[in-house]
Amino acid sequence: MTIIKTEEQLAVMRESGKIMKATFEYAKSVLKPGITTAELDKLLEKFIESYGATAPCIGYEGYPAATCISLNDTVIHGIPSDRIVIENGDIVSIDIVVGYKGLMTDAARTFPVGTISEEKKKLIKVTEECFFKAVERLRDGSPLGDIGYAVSSHAEANGFSVVRAFTGHGVGVYMHEDPAVNNYGKKGTGFRLRKGMTIAIEPMINAGTRDIKILSDGWTVKTVDGKPSAHYENTVAITDDGVEILTL
Repeated sequence: MTIIKTEEQLAVMRESGKIMKATFEYAKSVLKPGITTAELDKLLEKFIESYGATAPCIGYEGYPAATCISLNDTVIHGIPSDRIVIENGDIVSIDIVVGYKGLMTDAARTFPVGTISEEKKKLIKVTEECFFKAVERLRDGSPLGDIGYAVSSHAEANGFSVVRAFTGHGVGVYMHEDPAVNNYGKKGTGFRLRKGMTIAIEPMINAGTRDIKILSDGWTVKTVDGKPSAHYENTVAITDDGVEILTL
């Protein structure tokens, strides 16, 4: 079900978005070679809680951690672990949901650690650009296909591929609401967005093939060719004449 948010709900989501922004700034300050993904996850959980907020990922459909932390060829849903040590040259995607006063925002960033390859630098840059291409012309009445077209055309023009097996989504009252927000599509087609909708737009871009595999833990998604992947996501609210990015 698509949920149109009230002005009061949007005000709360803006506050949640401020906590999200602060959490990513904190993540950058503690993300260094030698830290494990489990250590990073616990630091981020405590930071979120220090604002009186929650990390709704904990226990969601059995998920065991506060955040998803995905390195290099892990696309999304990397489970934090004491056995995964972040190293120089890695790229680290951190996906966070912040719960605040009964509402949620969802965002992700991919960070470089130390000195990374030129390919990885370009991948991170283009993935972020894909998001901003997607929101350039969005407004009340825009078709969803415009988002997918913008993301895929920019990624592919730069020699990358778009993950199709996972999508963005509505968010706010629930972690996942309608509609699904594909990162590929035909311009001018699909469900039309409405003022007051809040959606998570999240390009997931691979350096190689778009094909993915899910590991036996049921969560971790990796590229089949072992090449790196990047993830960039924000929660946005649809307005009369554009979007308001709530998590930036």
